[in-house]
Amino acid sequence: MHAPVPHVLPVEMLLLAYRSGVFPMADGREDEELFWVEPNERAMIPLEDFHLSRSLAKLVRQDRFSVTVNGDFAGVIRACAEPRPGHPETWISRRIEQSYLALHEAGHAHSIECWADGELAGGLYGVAFDRVFCGESMFSHARDASKVALAWLVALMRRAGFRLLDCQFLTEHLASLGAVTLTRHDYLDLLSSASADRFQADLPAAHAALMREAGHSSPGKLIAQSLSQTS
Repeated sequence: MHAPVPHVLPVEMLLLAYRSGVFPMADGREDEELFWVEPNERAMIPLEDFHLSRSLAKLVRQDRFSVTVNGDFAGVIRACAEPRPGHPETWISRRIEQSYLALHEAGHAHSIECWADGELAGGLYGVAFDRVFCGESMFSHARDASKVALAWLVALMRRAGFRLLDCQFLTEHLASLGAVTLTRHDYLDLLSSASADRFQADLPAAHAALMREAGHSSPGKLIAQSLSQTS
């Protein structure tokens, strides 16, 4: 017998939740139930204060990974849902996964992939609307692949006109890259400001423009250069 198809959250419901500062989580991969989260403290990365260390800048410039946008959204969210050391369960249930696949098809969820020898080595995904990108999860199968994906995300967000990169919860990893915490009230103020003109910043278009600009040269050098200008 085939497993039952999870009840998918409507796209407009998910977008309304994110516009309100709320996002869904589950207690396990097979959990049909979910709960809505609105943290008292919210993590974000100020786009002009992303910390590009010398080692990360070198890695980005080397183009060790081939980076794509929306190259394999399903593969990224599936990899993010895999068990990790010390974390046997995931908050990305099959219901949440299917809901974000629908959101991706509607053009409001995007992934950044890092590829090595044709294999998915790392990446991240999140929800985009107006000038806001809400990062959901990231993973690495190769060392520092998720850091490279995040560096590309920040650079592309700058190019596209985004104003807010929401990281939900502060971790040591994110703090090392410049993430800070805000109160719920301050986060909602930033969210409102970034959504005020309802301008739809376009992450895939920013990536396509960068690749055209790079031509046959190194796209990683362009990314590192743009991040180093204010880092």
